[in-house]
Amino acid sequence: MGTVTLGVSIAVPEPYGSLLQERRAGFGDPAAHGIPTHVTLLPPTEVGAEALPAIETHLAAVAAAGRPFPMRLSGTGTFRPLSPVVFVQVVEGAAACSWLQKRVRDASGPLVRELQFPYHPHVTVAHGIAEEAMDRAYEELSEYEAAWTCAAFALYEQGADGVWRKLHEYAFGGGITAVPAQGSPVDEPATTL
Repeated sequence: MGTVTLGVSIAVPEPYGSLLQERRAGFGDPAAHGIPTHVTLLPPTEVGAEALPAIETHLAAVAAAGRPFPMRLSGTGTFRPLSPVVFVQVVEGAAACSWLQKRVRDASGPLVRELQFPYHPHVTVAHGIAEEAMDRAYEELSEYEAAWTCAAFALYEQGADGVWRKLHEYAFGGGITAVPAQGSPVDEPATTL
């Protein structure tokens, strides 16, 4: 069956998601339009395609145990010089994100993996671009603010074209939505199962 590259994340809703994606592209990040704006719960992870049903069942159980929570973004941060990343900070909801990512990667589930760096919820707005552009992203978004109620997270698959596409969205308290196979990775409405 081969392997697939998966990720689990909380989507930054509209209008914030598109605005930050456009800003990321404007800073010269070539990956901007292939990565929906998000807070990572599981970084890119290669798995056997046959594991997808077990992964979907696991994520549904994680979501069923969760509850909606407030998310707030404010200002910028960076992982430089350790990693060439500028991000918008998660200033409310970080503890809930940490709780979720631990359960997604739980040793009893199919997505066990060690992280390269300690978990730090954030929204990337520049990655691996020129230092001057990284500085510009850091400065220009330093007063950025956004807030919403997080009610779900999603499973994404990275295509051969490098674009991340949503496979399923998992609502807290139970419930799963499937995304049609055709269409845009960010613009298609989900269909409830």
